[in-house]
Amino acid sequence: LAAFAAACNVITYEFENVPSDTVAFLEALKPVRPCHEALDVAQDRLAEKRFVESLGGRPAPYRAVDSLADLEAALADLGTPAILKTRRFGYDGKGQVRIDRSADAASALAALGGTGLILEGFVPFTAEFSVIVARALDGREMHYPVCLNSHEGGILARTQVPAVAIPEADVEAATALVVRVADRLGYVGVLTCEFFATGDGPVFNEMAPRVHNSGHWTIEGARTSQFEQHIRAVCGLPLGPVDLTAARIELRNLLGDTSAAWPDLLADPAAHLHLYGKSEAVPGRKMGHVTFLLP
Repeated sequence: LAAFAAACNVITYEFENVPSDTVAFLEALKPVRPCHEALDVAQDRLAEKRFVESLGGRPAPYRAVDSLADLEAALADLGTPAILKTRRFGYDGKGQVRIDRSADAASALAALGGTGLILEGFVPFTAEFSVIVARALDGREMHYPVCLNSHEGGILARTQVPAVAIPEADVEAATALVVRVADRLGYVGVLTCEFFATGDGPVFNEMAPRVHNSGHWTIEGARTSQFEQHIRAVCGLPLGPVDLTAARIELRNLLGDTSAAWPDLLADPAAHLHLYGKSEAVPGRKMGHVTFLLP
C-alpha cells in the first residue's frame, strides 16, 4: 500500500467494499477522496441507518439481529412482511431474505448466517428514486436530475430521467438529506443515495459512496458524466455542468444473455449500447446497459 501511495498524487475508489482500514492507512500518506468515514457508514446497514437518522432522515423501521430471539422480537415489533438483510456486503438483491410469516424466522436466520443482521420493516411505496450529488473540495455541489428507478428481483432494471413521477416535495427533502450527509462527512466525489417515495415523504434506503448504476445514463445524457465529475472532484478541479442532452433519458440494464437484442439496439439511433466485457452471461447478471436519448 505504501508503494502504491508513493506512485499516486490522489487516490479514490469506485467500490464500497474496499476495506476501510486500507483507506485509512492510505489517508496518512496521500489525499484519499472520499474519506474512509464514508465507507464506515456505507458498509454497515445498521450504522448507515443510525447515521441518517442523526441527520434528520427517515429510514425504513429496523432492528439489529444477532440471534433467533432478536429476530423473533424484531418481527413482533415490525410485523410481516419484513426483509432480513446482512449488515455488510449485500448488493443487487443478494444477502437478504423476505419473511412473510413469523414461522419462517429460523430458516431465514440460518440462510444469512445467524448473526450480523438487520431486519427492515416493509415500506409501502409508490416509486424508487436516487439522488446523485457531486461535491468538490471547496464544498461546492452539483446535483444531477433525480432518477426514477425500477427493480427486478432486487436488481436495477431501468432508470428514467427526469423523474416526473416523484413529488417535488420528496425530491427537495431527499436532496437536502443527501447534502447533509455529504457535508457531515466532508465528502469529495460523487455520492448516490436511494429512496422510496411514499405518501408521507421520502424514506431513505441506502447510500453508495461512488458513481452508481442509476447514473450510468450520464455518459451520453448529461453534459458532464458522473465518471468525469468524480475525477474532477477528487482532483480538485471545477465541477462540470449537469444539464441534460435530451428531453427524456431512459437507461436499461442488460441482465443475463441479451446478445440477440444487440443488432436492434445498434440500429436504433436513439440507443447507446455499453457492454462490460464479462466472459459469462448469468441470469440476473449485469452484462451492460443501453441508454436512450428521447425527445
